[in-house]
Amino acid sequence: MLYYALVFLIIALIAGVLGFGGIAGASAGIAKIIFYIFLVLLLLSVLSHLFR
Repeated sequence: MLYYALVFLIIALIAGVLGFGGIAGASAGIAKIIFYIFLVLLLLSVLSHLFR
């Protein structure tokens, strides 16, 4: 999942450099959402490991 967040971040950076504002904004938004989902799942995984 972190891989997809990085892919969308790279797409957003490339689109931003080339001047495609809409695509860059959408890709950055998707990358943020996927990254936050990854962080929540990581936190849940660590907490479940600690309580075992």
